[in-house]
Amino acid sequence: MAERIGVYPGTFDPITLGHMDIIRRGAKLVDRLVIGVTTNPSKSPMFSIEERMAIVRREVAELGGNVAVVSFDSLLMDFAEREGARVIIRGLRAVADFEYEYQMAGMNQQINPRVETVFLMADVALQPIASRLVKEIALFGGPIAKFVTPAVCEEVVARVNVLGRKGS
Repeated sequence: MAERIGVYPGTFDPITLGHMDIIRRGAKLVDRLVIGVTTNPSKSPMFSIEERMAIVRREVAELGGNVAVVSFDSLLMDFAEREGARVIIRGLRAVADFEYEYQMAGMNQQINPRVETVFLMADVALQPIASRLVKEIALFGGPIAKFVTPAVCEEVVARVNVLGRKGS
């Protein structure tokens, strides 16, 4: 039987407890989960692609050998094909996520019908967490420890200190 490979794509800037929840659960659904770290041209990253790759690798190290971290800068369907994936795993937090993800899944299905999209609902306690909001809270000196791991919290706070906090 062929190995079931799934891809969980994102910018992971920074990786949050919500991402980690989807990664842990998604890894149980496939034989190999490839976390695809990418750059979104519409977002201004706090961390470089190399930094995000290193952070994600560190954060998922405990999950074992069936989770890989790979960067990509292409269409998601091309990346999935290159990795041999037949499943895209996406996390959903709210209705707004669903509308966007539903549209993306439809477009991706048109591009490559061999790859299915699977949606996982975020844990109720983690649903409000978004990387964009974590960065915004941190930039204004707010507490982010409830949304990211301690190591990621330290890295975000250190980066904010380098960038200079807003409102200071």
